[in-house]
Amino acid sequence: MLDHNTEGTLIEYHDEQFLVADDPIIGFIEGDGIGPDIWQATRPVLDAAVAQAYKGRRQIVWKPLLVGEKAYQETGSYLTPEVLEKIKKYRVAIKGPLSTPIGGGIRSLNVALRQYFDLYACVRPVRYYDGVPNPMKHPELLDVVIFRENTEDVYAGIEWESGSPEAEKLIAFLRDQLGDNIRPESGIGITPMSPSGSKRLVRKAIEYAIEHQLRVVTLVHKGNIMKFTEGAFRQWGYEVARDEFADQVISEEELYANYDGVLPAGKILLNDRIADAIFQQLLLRPDEYEVLATPNLNGDYLSDACAAQVGGLG
Repeated sequence: MLDHNTEGTLIEYHDEQFLVADDPIIGFIEGDGIGPDIWQATRPVLDAAVAQAYKGRRQIVWKPLLVGEKAYQETGSYLTPEVLEKIKKYRVAIKGPLSTPIGGGIRSLNVALRQYFDLYACVRPVRYYDGVPNPMKHPELLDVVIFRENTEDVYAGIEWESGSPEAEKLIAFLRDQLGDNIRPESGIGITPMSPSGSKRLVRKAIEYAIEHQLRVVTLVHKGNIMKFTEGAFRQWGYEVARDEFADQVISEEELYANYDGVLPAGKILLNDRIADAIFQQLLLRPDEYEVLATPNLNGDYLSDACAAQVGGLG
């Protein structure tokens, strides 16, 4: 039996795999607001699950990480370099909700953590569990895994306040150099999307589908309007499939041109849907979708809507 007074063992990573001892250290961020209440309910469940699964042979050694309002009160900083180093050392941490003021104050701590650790894929499985109150007729038909790009798009946090010198300078540049007419009192934000950032997200979604024997991967975008960002996300997604998964993935165009609309055994269908249309599709025809790959903002909206469809956000 394990010594339950253990100080814990750091999780290691060698030869592309994690090495987890019987007493792994995992950090936890309680979070702000309701966060401590959530953690008080969550930790006993996790500990009980480990105890039941391993009959006392293994346990998680929890280490607190001070982030958010409590951190600011004690250190004058919401997120210290020391905590970032601890998370890097522990390799795994669980995080409660962190508050971000609306319209001013500090920028999102969630975004800061994602960008610092390059947590580029937010993977969100959404499915229905029997017994959860739900107004939908058939909530059980929705069973999807959402791959949300987590470091780019408008959530990169590159923006300037209305009336700030930075906003005025950028507006003047756009007007004088590029001929774009923007109201001079506007706030300004940038929406960066890169081939490398988009492709690694779609690659991970396709690899997940292959590993879990799923048959449909859908690119979600608003490329009909934002052609060089979200439209490019769609284009880069198809390029990944063509260049790296040609023997396993076919497009919707190929499906109907070459296979009469019947997906061959062992193949994955890669299709795409306009962002606003996918909300309707997931309500009316949820069983047609399995893996969704989306830019950052769309993924945030979509994952919360899907969660509500099977019972609620939490």
